[in-house]
Amino acid sequence: MNASDIWLTIFFLFIATILTRCSFFLLGNAVKLPPKVQHALRYAPAVALAAIVVPDLVLADGNASLNWLNPKLFAGIGAGLFFIGTRHLLGTIAAGMALYTGLRLLL
Repeated sequence: MNASDIWLTIFFLFIATILTRCSFFLLGNAVKLPPKVQHALRYAPAVALAAIVVPDLVLADGNASLNWLNPKLFAGIGAGLFFIGTRHLLGTIAAGMALYTGLRLLL
């Protein structure tokens, strides 16, 4: 790839980003999303977060580690259970980190 190809790629990615991010502002209420799509989009942040967090909990050195020696996996499960029980986000972070630190020191 030469320099002009790189700049052309950057330009087209810039245009694609502007069009996709500004389309809702530019079109306003002219385009209405169906109710099923609106309902499905409510889950997008949770799905994106899961897509980021789950590989970090499951993968160790690039390989799936679903055994009892994986402290990240057990700390993630424990933090999830803590959140289900309390619905307290800051406490969940503290409990997950404390559990991960304890398990890492023990294992």
